[in-house]
Amino acid sequence: MAPKVSIIVRSRNEERWITPCLKSVFNQTFKDFEVILVDNKSTDKTVEKAKQFEVTVVEIDKYLPGKAINVGIEASCGSYIAILSSHCIPTNEFWLENLVRNLDEDTNQEIAGVYGRQEPLAFTHDLDKRDLLITFGLDRRVQIKDSFFHNANSLVRKSVVETIPFDDTATNIEDRLWGKEIINHGYKIVYEPQASVYHHHGIHQSGDPQRAHNIVKIMESMNEKEFSSKKINHLDLNIMGIITAKGDPFMFNNKPLIEYTIKSAQQSKLLNNLIVSTDSVKTKEIAQAHGVNVPFLRPQKLSNDDIGVEAVLQYTLDQLEKSNIFPDIIVYLSIIQPFRPVFLIDELISMMLKKGFDSVLPGYPSYKSCWIKKEGSLVRVDEGFVASSQKHPIHIGYAGLACVTYAEFIRKGHLLGNNVGISEIVDFYSTIELKTPASFELAEKAFPYWWAKQEEYSVQR
Repeated sequence: MAPKVSIIVRSRNEERWITPCLKSVFNQTFKDFEVILVDNKSTDKTVEKAKQFEVTVVEIDKYLPGKAINVGIEASCGSYIAILSSHCIPTNEFWLENLVRNLDEDTNQEIAGVYGRQEPLAFTHDLDKRDLLITFGLDRRVQIKDSFFHNANSLVRKSVVETIPFDDTATNIEDRLWGKEIINHGYKIVYEPQASVYHHHGIHQSGDPQRAHNIVKIMESMNEKEFSSKKINHLDLNIMGIITAKGDPFMFNNKPLIEYTIKSAQQSKLLNNLIVSTDSVKTKEIAQAHGVNVPFLRPQKLSNDDIGVEAVLQYTLDQLEKSNIFPDIIVYLSIIQPFRPVFLIDELISMMLKKGFDSVLPGYPSYKSCWIKKEGSLVRVDEGFVASSQKHPIHIGYAGLACVTYAEFIRKGHLLGNNVGISEIVDFYSTIELKTPASFELAEKAFPYWWAKQEEYSVQR
């Protein structure tokens, strides 16, 4: 029996968003649907991630928005066509139900289509946030003369679009053109705010940034509950912790060193999965004894002194993806930095999702004089000999404590993206890296007291 609704999702290189998008789609109360992914030759893992769900994939060579929808309609079986951008995420499980009821309740079939609300995320640019908040209000409306329509989040009757299709040649605003044709033919359009999606960028791309910022602040203050920077947990992402360890295990404070990083990671409430990437059978056995998966042993050559952590993580991710395991976000953890503040991992993950960074890591502030050598000369990089209270610190990154980053950068052999966030740490002990006998000796003396305090903090929170 044919499904009632065919959901057409258009995509190109949307691996960051396709998983939370489809997770929310398949969590709907209304279940009588199929999903058709119309993909424009993605070069990332969009299609592979989409295939983790029950979807039909249709590939197109050249993207034109109306044509992409029409191609999806040709492959569809439903009597209603839902259109959803792959970077839009239904805000709750009633999204599709709320779209469908507008057409179901229209006994005269005067309504050709319905479009839903689009809400910004916490890190949406103020210009886009302003546009979304102004354009997509809280009141349902029936449009008789107004032809505005938006295909980032919409539902149309298949019988209507077969007669009045979307423009195959338009490079943009195919939805507005279709809306105008629909109104001219005597149909109506409905705006349904209860069918809402998160949309990280807006519907316009220009304006005065400062003015937009001021407008957004006013609008958010008018209804803090409605417009608060919320819902990061709704980004239902696969967040994987990867602990790297080379060679046989070191003992530290009478335990294998890796145990402390495992315990820190297992305290996280936001990590979905945790694995150890190692070349050592003994380390693998210790990790497994603590309930951590070690899916493979990596080659010994990746433990050579001239090999960086980026190559290790790239190899690890490649092996995971060959096994159809596709993490969205990776949290890199090194065992040689055991002075990891309690809750640091979740704080970094939350910071990245709230602020929209590509990558986030802890940084220790330094107010010291610093120079960098360029073209044979030393160039000062700090602000000079001014009072510390007036000086901006240089942050020294400690990625081994925890570095949160998108898988797309790891796949390319990079730990960090371009837009990096720094979470400031002030505990000097957290900067200790166990690389030399002297560092082990120092850490052995300080660690028991420090670790006990961290466990106290954990219980208190």
